[in-house]
Amino acid sequence: MGFLTNLINGISLGSVYAIIALGYTMVYGIAKMLNFAHGDVIMVGGYVCFFAMGSLGLPPLVAVLLAVIACTCLGIVVERLAYKPLREAPSLAVLITAIGVSYFLQNSALLLWGADPKAFASVVPFPSLTLFDGQLTISSVTIVTVLAAAAIMVVLTLFTTKTKMGKAMRACSEDKGAAQLMGINVNSTISMVFAIGSGLAAIAGVLLCSAYPTLVPTTGSMPGIKAFTAAVLGGIGSIPGAALGGVLLGVIEIFAKAYIGTQLADAIVFAVLIVVLLIRPAGLLGKEIREKV
Repeated sequence: MGFLTNLINGISLGSVYAIIALGYTMVYGIAKMLNFAHGDVIMVGGYVCFFAMGSLGLPPLVAVLLAVIACTCLGIVVERLAYKPLREAPSLAVLITAIGVSYFLQNSALLLWGADPKAFASVVPFPSLTLFDGQLTISSVTIVTVLAAAAIMVVLTLFTTKTKMGKAMRACSEDKGAAQLMGINVNSTISMVFAIGSGLAAIAGVLLCSAYPTLVPTTGSMPGIKAFTAAVLGGIGSIPGAALGGVLLGVIEIFAKAYIGTQLADAIVFAVLIVVLLIRPAGLLGKEIREKV
């Protein structure tokens, strides 16, 4: 049962990466911007949920909704204050700004909640599922995480293909100038993308802290980097690609830790990314774009 246990744990971890990667891929796909502060929004979502359950005594579901609302508003504010003025700036300026926002959020968390690790209570109160006469146990957090990732991917796919706002996002992704000439409010569309991505980051942060119940101001840093890696692996800009890349990355990481060693697991994860990009630079499900020079 060891192999099956590792596979389930890998899919669970990969589902968290997938949810985070969906936020990355939406922002890049529409705004053509790499928001490296996205990992710290995960941390903010975890702290808001922790504060809501611990200090305010709110039920877990209400605390999660509060975290999603808080991170959604945070994403809109960050986009308007930090990224919107740099809409036409070089990509290096945007990258440096994203790093600055990341440090700002981390240090704000240090001031508000301190550097001591916080014990995070799980938001999933259901009992674990036991199979094969107790030989295999699947935690309720694992089940909820996998179902949440699948549901979010389906809803986002339908949203971007069937709704008016989703079609506006796809139009902005193709050509912002042409979209604006057709009457689409590009600024509002990009703000909506950041809002959706930040809301997803809050859900990922809560699920991540429920599975690994320790919360510190740098909680989202490494998962954020790995989720970005997952988005690139699957094909950044592709919603199914982000989900596939996240699950694959989680499975690779768990199996590397189980059969090779925890110290080399991260190196193996990034080595796989390098190999995939050498063979297929656009990612597994990404579209290769040829530009005429």
